[in-house]
Amino acid sequence: MTEERPVPEVPPTVRLSDPRALRAYAHPTRMALVGLLRREGPLTATHAAELIGESVASCSFHLRQLAKYGLVEEAGGGRGREKPWRATALFTSWDTAAEDPAAAEAAGALQRTVVERYAALAQRWLEVQRGESPAWRAAAGVGDTVLHLTAGELAELGARMDELTRPYLDRLGAGAERPADSRPVLLVRMALPTDLPSGTDEEPEQAEEESP
Repeated sequence: MTEERPVPEVPPTVRLSDPRALRAYAHPTRMALVGLLRREGPLTATHAAELIGESVASCSFHLRQLAKYGLVEEAGGGRGREKPWRATALFTSWDTAAEDPAAAEAAGALQRTVVERYAALAQRWLEVQRGESPAWRAAAGVGDTVLHLTAGELAELGARMDELTRPYLDRLGAGAERPADSRPVLLVRMALPTDLPSGTDEEPEQAEEESP
């Protein structure tokens, strides 16, 4: 008999709709900081800078910008650059089919930044995987499956995949209990139609969805 892990409630999510907030988040350093605080926070700007390889001044600036749009907040204690920061939620979402042109343009720019970060991580894995253990080389990787689905079925499938990952979210954050051999793993879900128009000046119409 296997032990069943309890499935927690839907995790807190920050939803961005203001074009200014979308543009503010579409910065690699800011995304790295938010991700770091979600995994290991609370952290000071000094500690965060050491972990992501940025200057303390840069991290302090970006953390203040993120705080303006509700993505991070002061965790209490400390002074100046030594005050700790924490993420306000585990996930970020936004509307990829916003009717407002400014919001739609900002959301598109943010999505491109997210995809570029995913691609960079995948490329880095390919570069270093030969130095990993056989167990991790077998477990990690990329793949794809083509399915014929309705929009409703695709949304349902995404929700079921979210349910599978929720029991592991309690391992995030400083002091969380984790198995000794666990590592931070980025699980990326890409669900995209393959019958897209090609070679046109107009972008294909996007179905409404949320991006984590």
